[in-house]
Amino acid sequence: MVYQTPIRRANYPAYKSPYGPKYHYQPNIAGWTIKQAMGLGLKTGAFGGVALFAVIYYASGMPRVQRDILQKIPFIGGYFVKEIPASDNPF
Repeated sequence: MVYQTPIRRANYPAYKSPYGPKYHYQPNIAGWTIKQAMGLGLKTGAFGGVALFAVIYYASGMPRVQRDILQKIPFIGGYFVKEIPASDNPF
């Protein structure tokens, strides 16, 4: 067999132009950078807040939800207190 002679290169440092891009290490976890994780967290929180509002709005007619959750919210809790007049009480 004939082997090629390896090419010997001089140990010169690689030229780096001062006008070229400035590459640096970007820390990540499983490919997610801190900036991407913050954006994902913000979007996830927004969708979660909208979903929570939708569930509370949908379930606001249920007496148990009104007593346990909605009456304990400051400023609007009094709106969900249902007082039954004595004349309507069958007992």
